[in-house]
Amino acid sequence: MSASNEPPGGAGSLDALGVALADTVRGTGASIGGLYLIEEAEPVLRLVALCGLPIAFSAPWQRLPLTAPVPVADAIHEDALVSIESQEEMARRYPRAAAVLPYPFALTAVPLTGVRRRWGGIVLMWPAVRPRTISPRERGHITSSARRMARLLDDAAGPPVLPDQPRIVPVESAHHPAQTGLAAADYLERLPEGALALDLEGRVTFATATAARLLGRRADRLLGTRPWQSLPWLDDPVHEDHYRTAVVSRTPVSFTALRPPDLWLTFQLYPDTSGISVRVAPSGERTEAPSPPAAARSPAAAPTGRLYQLVHLAAALAEAVTVRDLVALSAHQILPAFGAQGLVLSVAEAGRLKITGYHGYTADVMERLDALSLDTDLTPAGQVLASGTPAFFTDPAELAANYPGAPQISGKQAWAFLPLIISGRPVGCCILSYDHPHTFTADERAVLTSLSGLIAQALDRARLYDTKHRLVHELQRALLPRALPNLSGLDVAARYLPAGHGIEVGGDFFDLLRLDETTAAAVIGDVEGHSIAAAALMGQVRTAIHAHATAGAAPDEVLVRTNRLLADLDSELLVSCLYAHLDLARHQVAFASAGHVPPLLRHTSRPAAVLDVEPGPLLGIDTGGHYPVTTAPLLPGTTLALYTDGLVELPGTDATRTTSDLAGQLDAADGHDLERLIDRLVHHTTPTGQHTDDIAVLLLRAYRADGHRA
Repeated sequence: MSASNEPPGGAGSLDALGVALADTVRGTGASIGGLYLIEEAEPVLRLVALCGLPIAFSAPWQRLPLTAPVPVADAIHEDALVSIESQEEMARRYPRAAAVLPYPFALTAVPLTGVRRRWGGIVLMWPAVRPRTISPRERGHITSSARRMARLLDDAAGPPVLPDQPRIVPVESAHHPAQTGLAAADYLERLPEGALALDLEGRVTFATATAARLLGRRADRLLGTRPWQSLPWLDDPVHEDHYRTAVVSRTPVSFTALRPPDLWLTFQLYPDTSGISVRVAPSGERTEAPSPPAAARSPAAAPTGRLYQLVHLAAALAEAVTVRDLVALSAHQILPAFGAQGLVLSVAEAGRLKITGYHGYTADVMERLDALSLDTDLTPAGQVLASGTPAFFTDPAELAANYPGAPQISGKQAWAFLPLIISGRPVGCCILSYDHPHTFTADERAVLTSLSGLIAQALDRARLYDTKHRLVHELQRALLPRALPNLSGLDVAARYLPAGHGIEVGGDFFDLLRLDETTAAAVIGDVEGHSIAAAALMGQVRTAIHAHATAGAAPDEVLVRTNRLLADLDSELLVSCLYAHLDLARHQVAFASAGHVPPLLRHTSRPAAVLDVEPGPLLGIDTGGHYPVTTAPLLPGTTLALYTDGLVELPGTDATRTTSDLAGQLDAADGHDLERLIDRLVHHTTPTGQHTDDIAVLLLRAYRADGHRA
């Protein structure tokens, strides 16, 4: 990146990245290229530069969650090149993406990995005629280009400010020796067939007199228009899709269309990096059937892009789990798809519209609009929900004419009010709003009306999930200690983290019991499974351990008696447990383990290490089980880490190595702030915050009786 006085995040960094993307597209022979950068605030992937494709085609892909099932997200997550060699492979590995791009092409995605972070990724696409397998030389060129772009980002003064819309970066193609426009026009006019030129956006940039005659419209009326818009008889999703196929696949496409009343025309499309050349000629076919009168013709279908977009949005809505997910998905994908800037999702409850999520509004505006009565005239939402018919308002004057009492408190200039109804049952209302007046086309209204049913299903499902999730985790918290006791000579901190998916209650538990002035008991355990039964058994086990420990039982006897209780309960679930008896006066700790993961021990004068505690059988296996006792010093300054297996047993990793790495993290920390130490341990094993199992952590740190913390 050139040295300049440009401020951090200035436009120059994106310009340099755009040039590098165009170089990569040319150097690899790709037809299309896209550059994604990670937007840290969300975090999401933002498409910031695009080569060889109209910007309208990119609408479903402009903002993607980092976890989206698409090649570029996988490339970033795996820090590896992802290659898709055919449309069939795309449909097999990424069916949602294939539904929106049903064209023959090959694709490669590669991450932009810098010195300290991953910045984003690049997507490259080739025509279908490209060899199916990427060669080692191509792979090397792509990865070296990605490293070069990552260095540009590393060397910048700061992260670039991401634009609202992707920048279109031209890919200059090779040019033949110049010839006069007059000579070229004369040559084309002498041919018996017509000729058109389209840019990548589908607009006519050139038309011969023969083409204009065959199409039935003067050349000056065709220039600057899209054929399927200026010629009603070409306004068919099938014809527009031929253009899309040519642009994405970069392969010639041929099709026939009927120009009323009886002239069949053949169109041959030849695409390259700058546009599409079109040959138009009579096909020689005729039809005897007269065209239907205008009143009998079916309404124009939505453009193909809209249809594919609806498929994409439907698949995305099916994956939204929580209401928060639904709002985020709507903000990142639905709003850009329709050019809107604001979103309000509300649900019908007890005769009122309760706002559950919004985007593009301030909190004070939402507070004024929240919980309005369904029969209010302050907003069309209630009437729309009662009638089940969407309402569209192109500007404030149209809204005021229909709803004089509606206040203008948000500053929005156009609105789409969509009723959310399932099997005749009103669920709520979705409002899309615009910062400027907006005319809703027929296809926008049709697609938004269809989309409202999908949003209704997603909202109803997400609310049910949120309700269940809240109930089960309230139950989980009720079964865990509300607070840990304060003990002289011992600092404590604990954390429970539910699994990153699902709504079942986990069986992880922990406890700290004061036994007398100088002794205490620390307990951590894990009941098999995720269910109400596991949670109930966890509560019983925790209560039994509490009763036996406070009655003065030794560590091994506490587990023996609890094991007998499980036999009496006749439970099919097994329980792992680690019991630690802490003697702060004698500076000693005694452990008894029922098949639990071993604790970590760290002292200021010695490295942290995994403590070798001889385990006994899991609780619930053998009523005659024996639980050996292991003792260790608990000197002032000692930090003891007890945890459940969710912290170390991760998919695709070795638990022994993970545990050893965890000890290294404990050794590297200063240990004074135990809450921050828990954060460090959890982040080390699950840096993305997504964990597949519950995690419980209990940290204990001994200090001298005079209060000095080593």
